[in-house]
Amino acid sequence: MIEKALEALKNGEIVLVFDSDNRERETDMIVAAEFMTPEHMTQIRNDAGGLFCVPLSSENSDALGVPFMTDIMDIASSEYPVLAELNPDDIPYDEKSAFSITVNHRKTFTGITDNDRACTINELASLCKEGKQREFGKYFRAPGHVTLLRAAKGHVRSRKGHTEMSIALMEMAGLTEVAVCCEMMDDKTGGSLPTAEAEQYAKEHDLVFLSGADLIEAYKNYIENDS
Repeated sequence: MIEKALEALKNGEIVLVFDSDNRERETDMIVAAEFMTPEHMTQIRNDAGGLFCVPLSSENSDALGVPFMTDIMDIASSEYPVLAELNPDDIPYDEKSAFSITVNHRKTFTGITDNDRACTINELASLCKEGKQREFGKYFRAPGHVTLLRAAKGHVRSRKGHTEMSIALMEMAGLTEVAVCCEMMDDKTGGSLPTAEAEQYAKEHDLVFLSGADLIEAYKNYIENDS
């Protein structure tokens, strides 16, 4: 199944990844940012409905110069003490938030339309692919409507969130390590979409469905074969 997922990503297709019963218990739609289109945005907005996020590898995050949002809050808390009180130190399923800053590409208008967000995401991937991360501020502005996530160094070897799993998929597929992920929500219950229904959606739309456990195991094999 992992080979089908990697091939789908290289073809610019969406794949579905369920993390774990012991974590968020959520299925995310994931696509390579370098292939992001307004059509992807429309489908994911309508059929997933969660928060659009753009995972970045730790290397790309460092090259772009984007911090964890918690680091910004820590530095700013001397001026705005409430930020220290808002520290997300009680996340029930994790130790640290992956959230970074929000951005728009400078050539977008409001930044929120499907066209604008697809543009921001695609242009960010292009910047990283071309090794022009130092020009980030020239082409992007913040705050914006695209939420960046910093993957942990070593991604799934350090943390097993969708942020890291997205970057592991990009690495194994040989793609730019910038991705898009969005949680699949359930209109009926107000919670996350049950796993069985996410799998059924994948079947109906001819998309690959992958478990986090299988993804992480595949990455371990990938590293062993590459070393």
